[in-house]
Amino acid sequence: MGKATGFLEFRRATPADNPPALRIESFAEFHNHMDVEKLRIQCARCMDCGVPFCHTGLAPDKGGIGCPLNNLIPEWNDLVYKGNIPEAYRRLSKTSNFPEFTGRVCPALCEGSCTAGLILEPVAIKNAEVHIIDYMYEHNLIKPYVPQTRTGKTVAVAGAGPAGLAAADTLNKLGHSVTVYERDDRVGGLLMYGIPNMKLDKKIIDRRVNLMKEEGVQFVTNTEITDLGELRGRFDAVVLSTGARKPRPLSVQGSDLSGVYYAVDFLKAATKSYLDSSAEHIDCSDKNVIVVGGGDTGTDCVATSIRLGARSVTQLEIMDKLPEKRNDRNPWPTFPRVLKTDYGQEEAITKFGGDPRVYLTTIEKITGTDGKVTHVHTTGVKFENGRFTPVGETTAREADIVLIAMGFVGAEDSIKGVPLSQRGVISTKKDAVNTVDTELAGVFAAGDARRGQSLVVWAIREGRDAAFACDKYLQN
Repeated sequence: MGKATGFLEFRRATPADNPPALRIESFAEFHNHMDVEKLRIQCARCMDCGVPFCHTGLAPDKGGIGCPLNNLIPEWNDLVYKGNIPEAYRRLSKTSNFPEFTGRVCPALCEGSCTAGLILEPVAIKNAEVHIIDYMYEHNLIKPYVPQTRTGKTVAVAGAGPAGLAAADTLNKLGHSVTVYERDDRVGGLLMYGIPNMKLDKKIIDRRVNLMKEEGVQFVTNTEITDLGELRGRFDAVVLSTGARKPRPLSVQGSDLSGVYYAVDFLKAATKSYLDSSAEHIDCSDKNVIVVGGGDTGTDCVATSIRLGARSVTQLEIMDKLPEKRNDRNPWPTFPRVLKTDYGQEEAITKFGGDPRVYLTTIEKITGTDGKVTHVHTTGVKFENGRFTPVGETTAREADIVLIAMGFVGAEDSIKGVPLSQRGVISTKKDAVNTVDTELAGVFAAGDARRGQSLVVWAIREGRDAAFACDKYLQN
């Protein structure tokens, strides 16, 4: 490393976000960049650790260790420190198709496994990643890569989320002719309609999609694939990356009342309204909003509700509050499961004067008047003998809107001829070296559709895996 003692000389620093009181006035991105000299200092903190765990990329069932894309983090940190951002980008692009996406929305598994973070603060890897790619775009240094020769093979990609885009981008660079089908009116999947604009500006997605179009990838929107056999008959191979959008239901009395929505529908409507003023969003003006679920999607619902004028926002979480520091069951270099106050909670604290989260709480029923929700009845829970049991008295909470952000249970079964596993995801070969291979010749599965609800970075990894497996099949 260019500055072997940098981690001892410099403290971790990240650019300050726009303050909550300012950013809740719009859906604009609120993260900022630091200047290049300060970024160089932060990259100098990357130590010569010998065995870097930051790019290990072990799966979540191992505790989630390092970057699933196996990004060459020490290499591009060193190059940024030396002032060579273009070469840092070349190293980054060897393993990552879309650093502008992961640099904005990834929880930074790499930083949780940073060796410096074992006893000090981890290197600000995510900040360096997004700065590298944005610097390249801003200085017009990213040019379309059009393969000089084509293989003559055609591939259809069903679903234009992060997995589908990664598969298409990789296959196109390998010389195959790729057509991507998307059922929505815009490309991006949950990047477009599941993640709010303030976390990922949709212009960032469009910028990348336009580049892919210049490189030869074909996109067909407003088209849902319903028959795998028909698609397979027209293409040499197919990659299925249709996501896992079947939401986990809230099975209580009153869940069918007007005013109860799934989070994905709420967030999609808000984004469509932001992008197209003629589209309607779910009105939160002067409404009491209750969000059911404490994950990232729940946080996005909190932040979006505030921007849409909610009178109050409460976030219900069945789990207990996470510890402030790692415990013995969560050792380094696994991803730290510790308490964090995310952007949505910060904004709620600023707007309403308190943290919106209520822990160890479940919903008993939802009641309303004239078919519209008016109250959510909750009770406390405790976890014992492997299950949650109610404790304490029931509390009636005023509610005009209830947003169900309890995650997803699997892939939709809308494509004829696609077998699903008992987990509700696309079945793949159990004995295959690369588990993206389905039992159907020339058909591959990737992303949430194969693994279930997961992170954008894992979707990109799976899209790349599917592309390489597909390429091997086509070459043979």
